[in-house]
Amino acid sequence: MDLRSFTLAELRERVAHAGEPPFRAEQVFRWLHGPGTGGMGSVRIPLAPSTVPRALRDALLASAPLVPLVHDGTFESSDGTRKFRFLTHDGRAIETVLIPDDKQERSKLTLCISSQVGCAWGCAFCATATLGFGRNLSAGEIVEQLYWTMESVGQKPTNIVFMGMGEPLHNFEQVTRALSIMEHPWGAGLSPRRMTVSTSGVVTGIDLLAKVRPLPNLAISLNATTDEVRDRIMPVNRRWNIAALLAAARRFPLGHHRRVTFEYVLFAGVNDSDMDAARIPKLLANIPSKVNLIPWNPVAGLPYERPSEARVLAFQNLVRRADLPVYIRTPRGDDAAAACGQLAAQTGVARPGFFELKVTRRVS
Repeated sequence: MDLRSFTLAELRERVAHAGEPPFRAEQVFRWLHGPGTGGMGSVRIPLAPSTVPRALRDALLASAPLVPLVHDGTFESSDGTRKFRFLTHDGRAIETVLIPDDKQERSKLTLCISSQVGCAWGCAFCATATLGFGRNLSAGEIVEQLYWTMESVGQKPTNIVFMGMGEPLHNFEQVTRALSIMEHPWGAGLSPRRMTVSTSGVVTGIDLLAKVRPLPNLAISLNATTDEVRDRIMPVNRRWNIAALLAAARRFPLGHHRRVTFEYVLFAGVNDSDMDAARIPKLLANIPSKVNLIPWNPVAGLPYERPSEARVLAFQNLVRRADLPVYIRTPRGDDAAAACGQLAAQTGVARPGFFELKVTRRVS
């Protein structure tokens, strides 16, 4: 792990081991994660402030060097969505997507972060799954996706969603470290209520996430209403079927006005029937929840089709009859291969909408 992967508590231990007083841990944390020129001078080569003694800085970097991401291009969609591609220190490619609510320059922004290189869970409709599993990202590599974005647009994202490349709960330790770092007031200071961890259905991970404090939001990719269909499109279901998954969702502790989000990708002729729509409210009974319907975003070579707009609306109306909150997620960034399920991070591929990133500044 690089030095940015350590939580404040872990930095305190390392500072004490180096024979320095406890207050140095705050100085180091602010150096690595604090906003503006008083903290992290650059996402690429953080400049240690004079408050951090050189001997301490050198000792920390000797045991845990900084291994920053390298920006490898940005792709912009016609709707304003931006996809950032990065290379890790070992030459692996990952992608991060920034989604505006509208085209206003300082609109609300959702940042979709990756937690792994590739993915091991093999969902049949996802571009990332075609890559196979590369490795887990460190917490430092995860949080640096946030810092790059903040520098590029000069604005803190409104929401963070772990819905990029990889299965976040397959990288539980590093993802929860990243959550702790991103929410700390000496760093980005993001609210846990504005951070969402999405899973394809790793039940053991959901139970572990339930113990994290403060608790982030939980999103679950359901995508089918029968085990027969879910087994086919999401192999994770063969290990934890729908009943086991929903039991874990019912165990997940929720505060006042909080809900579990169920993502439901719609495939024409696969999971978009009237019977599927009727089953969803029954499956989610007694779970404070909402449903996001996602018309499938095409991936070349995969044997699925997006339902018609009329079919999607009809499906929504059928689910809504049960008084269950259900929303249609309009595809964002699909013309730049930045939409849900389209991230594949292939380097050296020229795509429409490519432009060089112009870093401005990072703000608090």
